[in-house]
Amino acid sequence: MNTKSKFTSLCAIPVIVASCGAAMALADDAQYNVSTLSALGGTSSGGNTANNRGIIAGYSNMPGNTSRHAAVWRNDASHTLVDLGTLGGPNSSVTWNVKNDRGLIAGIAQTDMPDPLGELWSSAFFYPGPNNFGFINRGFVYQNGKMRDLGTLGGNHSFAAGANNHNEVVGWAENDFHDAACVPPQILQFRPVVWGPGIDQIRELPLVGGDTSGAATAVNDSHVAVGISGICDQAIGRYTATHAVMWSKGEVTDLGNLGAEFWNTPTAINQAGTVVGFAGVAGDPDGNTINAFIWTQSDGMQLLPGLAGDVDIEAYGINNSGTVVGLSCDATGVCKAVRWDDGVVTDLNSVKGTFADRLETAKDINDQGEITGRAISATSVRTTYLAVPIN
Repeated sequence: MNTKSKFTSLCAIPVIVASCGAAMALADDAQYNVSTLSALGGTSSGGNTANNRGIIAGYSNMPGNTSRHAAVWRNDASHTLVDLGTLGGPNSSVTWNVKNDRGLIAGIAQTDMPDPLGELWSSAFFYPGPNNFGFINRGFVYQNGKMRDLGTLGGNHSFAAGANNHNEVVGWAENDFHDAACVPPQILQFRPVVWGPGIDQIRELPLVGGDTSGAATAVNDSHVAVGISGICDQAIGRYTATHAVMWSKGEVTDLGNLGAEFWNTPTAINQAGTVVGFAGVAGDPDGNTINAFIWTQSDGMQLLPGLAGDVDIEAYGINNSGTVVGLSCDATGVCKAVRWDDGVVTDLNSVKGTFADRLETAKDINDQGEITGRAISATSVRTTYLAVPIN
C-alpha cells in the first residue's frame, strides 16, 4: 500500500487548511473539543506526536495488554487507526515527536532475535511486560506501508526518536564497546546518531568533551538536532543526561541546566530553534523531582512552572508559534495535561469542555493548535485523545 492510501493528502481536508499557512497562536483561555481515538483492543493507548497534516501517531496495546504496537490515526472523518506492526517481536511504539509531514513515521520495535546480553535498553520502559525486554530492539522508519530497521553502530540495540521533513531521523545506537560506566544490565556504550536522508545512512553526532554516551531526541528542518550527552549509566536519563545539548553544522553546544547535572533532556525543537524539555533538581539524581524548561538563543534555559504543589513537570511538545504542552504530576503520581503560553501554565482539564476522562498527558501540539496525548477514565482505562481548539 502506498503512502497516499495510508495518509490524507496535504491540505486536502478543510480542518487542516491552516497547515499551509502560519502557525496558530492560542489564547490563554482557548477551549477544546476533545475526542477519544480508537484502540487495537487493549486498555492502554496514547498519542505521542501530531504533525501538521493532522496525523496522530503513538501506540496501542493489543488484547490482553501483554504487548503493544506502534499506531497511526489518519486525518479522516473517523480517525482511522493503522497498526504499524513490529520487526518480528511482540512490541513496537512511536514514542517521541515525529515532525515529518510527508508520510514518514519513526519509532522503536522489537525484532524476533533474542538479546544475547539481556539489557533493558532504553525501550523496556515503553513496552508492557512480560516481554518488554529480552529481544533485540531497533529504531525503525515506517514509509510507503513498510517498516524498516535502521540498524546500529555495531551493537545490538537502537532507538529512533524525532524526524524532520528532509527524512532525517535522530536517535541513539549501541556500538560494540563494553563500557565500565554502564550500570548493569546495560553493558554497551551508545551514541547519538542521525539516520538518512538516504537508506542505510547513519552518522554519529559529537558529544561534550569527556562524555562517552548520549542520544539525539528531536530535529528541525534546519538540520538542528537536540538531545543529551553524558555517560552510559542506566541508558535512560540520569547521568546519561548530564548535558542538554544542541547539534548544528557538526558542532555540539551545551544548553545549560536548572541547577543539576542529571536528567537534562530536550524533547522537542521548533523551526525557530526554541527547545523544550525537562531537567533534574539539585540533590535528587533519582529524579523524584523534575522541572520543565524552555530554551532560546536569547534567554538560555528557563524554568516552566507546573501546577501548584506538583513535583514532576515535563514539557514534550512545541509548535511554531511557541505554544508548549506537557504534563504536571503530584507526589502520588497523578498527572494532568498542561499547556504553557508565554510561560503561563494552564491545566487542559479546565478547558476540555464536556469530555469526561482526565487528560493525563499532552505529548505534542501542531501548528493548528491540535493536541494529542493520553486520557484516563474512572476505571483506569487509558486512551488516545485529540483536542481541537474550538476557535
